[in-house]
Amino acid sequence: MSADPPESATRRQVLARTGATVAGIAFAGAVPELFAGTATAATHGAGGGYGPLVPDPAGVLDLPKGFRYRILSREGAPMRSGQGAVPGSHDGMEAIRGSRGRLHLVRNHEIRPGDGKPPVPAAKGLTYDPAAGGGCTQLTLDQRDRLLDERVAIAGTAVNCAGGPTPWRTWLTCEETEAKAGASGYTKDHGFIFEVDPDDPHRSGAVPLTAMGRFPHEAIAVDPRTGVVYETEDASKPFGLFYRFLPDKPLGGLGSLRAGGRLEAMRVPGLPDLSAVQEPGAAFAGVEWVPVPDPLAKQTSVRLQDYGAKGITRSQKLEGCYWGDKAVYFVASYAAKASGSAADHFGQVWKYEPHRHRLTLVVVFGPDTDIQLPGESPDNITITPRGGLMVSEDGDGAQHVFGVTRGGEVYPMARNRLNIGTEQSPEYGEFAGATFSPNGRTMFVNIYTPGTTLAVTGPWH
Repeated sequence: MSADPPESATRRQVLARTGATVAGIAFAGAVPELFAGTATAATHGAGGGYGPLVPDPAGVLDLPKGFRYRILSREGAPMRSGQGAVPGSHDGMEAIRGSRGRLHLVRNHEIRPGDGKPPVPAAKGLTYDPAAGGGCTQLTLDQRDRLLDERVAIAGTAVNCAGGPTPWRTWLTCEETEAKAGASGYTKDHGFIFEVDPDDPHRSGAVPLTAMGRFPHEAIAVDPRTGVVYETEDASKPFGLFYRFLPDKPLGGLGSLRAGGRLEAMRVPGLPDLSAVQEPGAAFAGVEWVPVPDPLAKQTSVRLQDYGAKGITRSQKLEGCYWGDKAVYFVASYAAKASGSAADHFGQVWKYEPHRHRLTLVVVFGPDTDIQLPGESPDNITITPRGGLMVSEDGDGAQHVFGVTRGGEVYPMARNRLNIGTEQSPEYGEFAGATFSPNGRTMFVNIYTPGTTLAVTGPWH
């Protein structure tokens, strides 16, 4: 998920060195549309929310006054299951209601070959490729968010980045790679989506959902009315695509996605690169969906295949993806002309309305909106139980979780204080996997490096 943002990141590094504890994201666009479908345009700075962040004496997590955190899990510590150490590179995560009043946190581990991070231990019946170190672990909590268990949910997958929940309470974990068997020592092809059943991972096993495509997946969102699954691709040379998967057994429950379906890529007529659009509210009707010739990419990467004389629509750094208000929203974390994009930006949120075949640029992030504010590189985005957003930053310098109210007011919610650099050149791991308990009382969030999972409670309103 981490990558180099546009050039102004150096200014953010300077801000981090000054010890600034309150920062903001600048948003331009129809922010309320993310929640209520309105079209009011506004630009908002930092403020409101829960007040300024209070420096954490323990140097872990700065939060507003009245909020507190607990560390649930740390990279390298023994898992309660006895299966081995907690893996590293904590990434996408979801809180899923389990049986008997329990709560499952299904957590991705973006383990790459040779990165030195503790791998996901191989587990019988749950391992796809013993040569791969990625996968998911699962934390099970009681009704008071006390940790009951921590174990492997799937192993032997690679570079598990994000994913998304299904309406039937499972997790779809995505491999952000397209490495084939033989590369990096792998014994099987990678680049797939896998389903994880948190109530009993052995019921889901380690079966690739091959019809959903083999490419560097980032995240997914399921339309709860039709069962269509939307998928983002984080890739370059060339940039990735935005896909939809039409399952043969829509909304069929656990295992139904194995039955197959059709994979299609989005084409916006006249728009080959999403970064070219800079004006929030800009809308494009007549969005087309083009069949992917070879979803398994046997010879040619999916994004390099022949999509006809009209071409296809691409974007740099497609990341988060979620469903809300009869539409799918997806995030382009940033774009840089120096990397081959049509234009520079510091983050976009797009909205696709299936019933209207319409794509709209809803929000633009970052210094280009207001040079006084350092917000950039949005990654994971989640809707809160109170109807706002929580946005995880993945840039350079200080790393925050920002909240956005239904009215579009932006406020800092958390800042990572775990310095993995030096005092002279501080560096902080990105936030990832922010998710809320079903009762709305707890926000769970990961720090990517060092892998840390935290529970945040307080006077939510």
